[in-house]
Amino acid sequence: MDENLKKIIPFALKFKSNVVWNIIFNVLYALFSTLSFVALFPLMEVLFKMNKKINELPKYNGITEIGSYGKQYLQYYITKLSNENGVQYALLLTVALVISTFLFKNLFNYLASQHLMKIKNGVLRDLREKMFSKIIDLPVSYYSEKRKGDIMARMLGDVNEVKNSFFVVLELIIKEPLTIVFAIIAMLKISFELTMFVFIFIPVSGIVISKIGKSLRAKSKKAQEENGYLISTVEEALTGLKVIKSYNSEGYFKSLFNNSISRLMRLDNNIGKKNNLATPLSEFMGIIVISILLWYGGNLVLVDKSLNGALFIVYLGLAYNILTPAKAISKASFMVKNGLAAAERVFEVLEVENTITNAPNAIKKVTFDDKIVIQNINFRYEDENVLKEFSLEIPKGKTVALVGQSGSGKSTIANLLTRFYDVSEGNISIDGTDLKGIELQSLRDLMGLVTQDSILFNDTIKANISLGKPEATDEEVIAALKVANAYEFVKDLTDGIETNIGDSGNKLSGGQKQRLSIARAVLKNPPIMILDEATSALDTESERLVQQALENMMQNRTSIVIAHRLSTIQKADVIVVMKKGKIVEQGTHEALLAQNGTYSKLVSMQSFE
Repeated sequence: MDENLKKIIPFALKFKSNVVWNIIFNVLYALFSTLSFVALFPLMEVLFKMNKKINELPKYNGITEIGSYGKQYLQYYITKLSNENGVQYALLLTVALVISTFLFKNLFNYLASQHLMKIKNGVLRDLREKMFSKIIDLPVSYYSEKRKGDIMARMLGDVNEVKNSFFVVLELIIKEPLTIVFAIIAMLKISFELTMFVFIFIPVSGIVISKIGKSLRAKSKKAQEENGYLISTVEEALTGLKVIKSYNSEGYFKSLFNNSISRLMRLDNNIGKKNNLATPLSEFMGIIVISILLWYGGNLVLVDKSLNGALFIVYLGLAYNILTPAKAISKASFMVKNGLAAAERVFEVLEVENTITNAPNAIKKVTFDDKIVIQNINFRYEDENVLKEFSLEIPKGKTVALVGQSGSGKSTIANLLTRFYDVSEGNISIDGTDLKGIELQSLRDLMGLVTQDSILFNDTIKANISLGKPEATDEEVIAALKVANAYEFVKDLTDGIETNIGDSGNKLSGGQKQRLSIARAVLKNPPIMILDEATSALDTESERLVQQALENMMQNRTSIVIAHRLSTIQKADVIVVMKKGKIVEQGTHEALLAQNGTYSKLVSMQSFE
């Protein structure tokens, strides 16, 4: 059994009652599919006056003779009706029998499909739920090398492909094969010789179809990967639309998109060509067999007189009845290959190991009492260390500023404190407890993060601000907005805190967005605040308001300020000057100016880049 097929089974077993009912109804469908053609025989016997007159009830001789008993019982009943009410009543009975068998066949097909639908939609929901949970839980480092569009394609397109293509396997192993089996049993009863032709057809057809479908799975996987690239291109283009337009790069992005959809079209055409070949090929091979049966069976009826003409017509109906499930099996086997390729891509994400997890004995820490200690840490994103033997103490209630040129490792400290990444060597502790020994959720509850990029969501102001405290009242939200100097513009909006701020908060200015980010951190009210270049993207007026908001927020808190501008850090208790992952100077603003070293040069340039 394919590995990906095994991985899907636990998802389907959650709906085992639906699976069981689907199997039961598929078995009944297959049985009545055969009976619907067998029921034509007594109808034709009545029509052509070929039925034997049986005036006594037949004897039941056990399950092995059930077919013969059923036929004789029906003939007895037809004889009785004909004698009592005339032949039209017998005709009416046989027509009703045919209608009943076809009715039950289609009813059981509908019920089986209903249960299959519930399985497919249920597994789709569970797979998406598990995948989104995994996507959210995976560390930030995972996405630094992955295209977001490809992850979206796996989450939406590939999971859907698993639903549409994969669960035909239930019909592939139950419904269609049993329809063929029941039909062949009935055909063997009618004529052993004729049925041998059918036995030749099935394996030959299977071999031809499997040859065509061999490369389908690899092609499907390529098409799904290309679909991921396509979604990535759209996502990046929409995110960077202002840059694309300002640099007149529309043509370049259009060519990227057009090349991708052309590659996808070629792959889809190739896959479609093979998929489309399955049905006509199996049907044509079936018609060849039917033609041989017509010639050979016709001889048995007309020349040898060894086969009843009405039985031969029923036999042809049964033989043709095999073609539909045979076509379905060939088509389903192609679809399963598509589903396997999609499942492979889904499970690639689900099985990624999450490197940032809770230790088995992790503690829940709810207070910050003493200090943060960073001790002899090394950290590298790839091969080269970004931080080298870095050590620092951050006492409770103090503001520590990190300054230095771009690439000196300032933002990396923020990433390590919040455990977006783990240190390569050394350790970071809070109140003497290593970060890895603290439950992730309780660690991040202790911290508020305001980044250079104001990350807001397409929702109301209230929903954005109460992200860290969902149960916050309107009064608490407004109080946080006031601390962040944001209420002055929020109160003038038509819907106040219920105003929707658009995609990424784009209905607001940069300064307004940043003040909402600060309000969000204020409402969370954590003991440790991390400000990662929180004012570097702002104009002077916005910076003044944001800086004031930051100072309001930092009162009575431990703050780590990653600074870009001088105004942000003048009042810090300790300024740490970094260069190439190491501390070169530290002290107060005045003390460092007096040293006339690296910090002094940075101040003279009025910029920390």
